[in-house]
Amino acid sequence: MTIGLGADHAGCDLKDALAVHLSGRSCKVEDFGTNDPAVSVDYPQFARLVAQAVAAKEIDMGLLVCGTGIGMSIAANKVQGVRAALVHDATTARLARQHNNANILVVAGRLLGPTLAREIVDAFLGADFEPRHQRRLDLITDMERLQR
Repeated sequence: MTIGLGADHAGCDLKDALAVHLSGRSCKVEDFGTNDPAVSVDYPQFARLVAQAVAAKEIDMGLLVCGTGIGMSIAANKVQGVRAALVHDATTARLARQHNNANILVVAGRLLGPTLAREIVDAFLGADFEPRHQRRLDLITDMERLQR
């Protein structure tokens, strides 16, 4: 499984820690940046890179990190076909996959420590979509089509 990672300066350190964790899970990691926490950058550019790669199926899933996760999740969800979920615990990470078939996990670099973030990633990757929720995803897809 290939996971695309993206972060702004506030999420860079946690992104890097999670990259190591993902590699240990035998995931292929593609890092879309940023890689210097000392240089302020704009999160939408990194959210867009990861979201477009997910939507184009160039990578299997995405993981985005910014200070709160809010900006990254808003930006990523502007890309058609993306279901980015901002989560703060393992339960919502699992449910984001099971109920919403989320394909991008978003976490808060300034609010989560690496131990909890690893638990969240493991819960997200360990869960599978439950097809009984497909009707709802179809309604979301219909909403996306109306935006064209």
